[in-house]
Amino acid sequence: MLRHLKEAAIKAGHLALLITSAALLPLSAAGAQSIAPLPAVPAQLSCTLAVFQGLNLNGVADDNGQVSFTAVSLVDASPTNPAAYCSVRGVIGPGASSIVMKLPMTAWTQRYVQNGCGGECGSDNLGNPTQSAGCVPVNQGALVTATTNMGHTGAQGATWIVNNPWAGIDFAYRGVHVTAQVAKAVIRNFYGRNAAYSYFDGCSDGGREALMAAQRYPNDFNGIAAGAPANNMDVQNTYHHGNRVLTNQTTPGFIPLPARNTYLLLQGNLSYVHAKVVAACDALDGVVDGIIDDPRNCKFDTNTLVCANNGNQAGCLTQAQADAVNRIHDGAKAVDGSRLEPQIATEWGSELDWTLYMPAAQGGSAQAENFVNGWLYKTFINQPYKDPTTLTPRTINDMTWTTPGFMATVQSSMLYSATNPDLRPFASGGGKLILWHGWADQHISPQGTIQYWEWMSKVTRTADAFARFYLFPGMGHCGGGLGPNTFDLLTPLMSWVETGTAPNALVANNTTTGVARPVYPYPTVARYNGTGSINDAANFGPYTPNIPSDISTSNVGNYLYSPFFTQVACTASGTSIVCPTP
Repeated sequence: MLRHLKEAAIKAGHLALLITSAALLPLSAAGAQSIAPLPAVPAQLSCTLAVFQGLNLNGVADDNGQVSFTAVSLVDASPTNPAAYCSVRGVIGPGASSIVMKLPMTAWTQRYVQNGCGGECGSDNLGNPTQSAGCVPVNQGALVTATTNMGHTGAQGATWIVNNPWAGIDFAYRGVHVTAQVAKAVIRNFYGRNAAYSYFDGCSDGGREALMAAQRYPNDFNGIAAGAPANNMDVQNTYHHGNRVLTNQTTPGFIPLPARNTYLLLQGNLSYVHAKVVAACDALDGVVDGIIDDPRNCKFDTNTLVCANNGNQAGCLTQAQADAVNRIHDGAKAVDGSRLEPQIATEWGSELDWTLYMPAAQGGSAQAENFVNGWLYKTFINQPYKDPTTLTPRTINDMTWTTPGFMATVQSSMLYSATNPDLRPFASGGGKLILWHGWADQHISPQGTIQYWEWMSKVTRTADAFARFYLFPGMGHCGGGLGPNTFDLLTPLMSWVETGTAPNALVANNTTTGVARPVYPYPTVARYNGTGSINDAANFGPYTPNIPSDISTSNVGNYLYSPFFTQVACTASGTSIVCPTP
């Protein structure tokens, strides 16, 4: 059945969406976001380890997850800390998912915010929620916040799944859920009441965690902000990054193997490429500011990167180098030409951050290669979910660039990926979702998020009733980049959940360049009104294209976005991860 589903989804091709002009308020009329006027509630318990160790939390976490608290301390208010809070650290079994919490002693205004973590997690540093600059409850220290290491410590390429199969399950989906379960129980005990509202906020893998929560556990959070989600994890950490590395080591055409260790492009080539792209496409949005507002409109010809004497002039590229630029932009393909990811893998305008996939000098290595090698090893450990000591570790050079090879590689998407577009249970429970991505993201392609938005909109049919999608021009991965990259997502999300005020324009700033711009819900973009500073957000208004983009997200992995693609729930047995057969 699954095979027929895959074939049907592949044949279905691109999901065409009707894009019509939206009646959106101009920026000047958008108004300030307001949240519910909730009174502060003081703690009812003392902030001591003995008190927390005495809490009875048996049966709170799924899978009979036992909770042990390891450190509790009182942190006083200070010039850098707006309100005194109780710092709590513990572990949730049967794996080793940490839970780290901050519980305000007197300032809590009845809101709980759970923070996601990026990369492959492995750390539990609890800072402010992602993109919450200017959020009043954050600035007042009035939120209970929590996070988790998702079942393990350590970074890319570590052997945490080998040592503890529960770590793989916790990283896949369970860690976020049991952290929410335990945190809410702690709140109920510590304050003598439940949180009035619960939110999740994360970017990168935190964005994947956010969508996983909405898909698997639709009642855990009232509002979710999912940024640059790594929700198609298997494809991203194999063919997406693998193509960017290997296609820069080989001759023009589809990827032959084995790869060579000599790179066509090095980091020193990128400023030239970026300058040429910006010169060709910057003015398409009516403003010359070094920012490409919708890179899909940029039809850059990479042949213009080549000098008349084929690169023997300072700064110019050879034809082979220019072709590598085009392939990095274009995305992964099978040897027969079939697309293994959406049409654009790396957007025009992001070139200065392509350092992720190429070294500074010959003989060096690309960081993206480490992503692939680490993920292939851990992914294949869980195929077919058996004792990892019986499996042979794989590397980037072992990848098979065919459609069957793709299908075999992404089998564990049933465990790790958060691509299920059916958010109707989340929406019917009153949940609100803000999905966002930077157009110049050098790590996770915004096309994947567009693909998810297209499928989710088609399946739910009423996406605008509970979801908004924002694309930030010129912004890199979760921040950075040349465009406006600092903003507040948390207040609009709270306002939508608590007062029913749906978000419209979000004003983003770049504190380095001084640029401020409104960013409107997709597919609406900002357009300069012709007067005043182009750095002032007030001088821009909404424009909704009447014709959808000609860039297709369709690829052989379409079936991963089908509501019928099963997300499995697994358990651990000895050294194995045991999952049901879909």
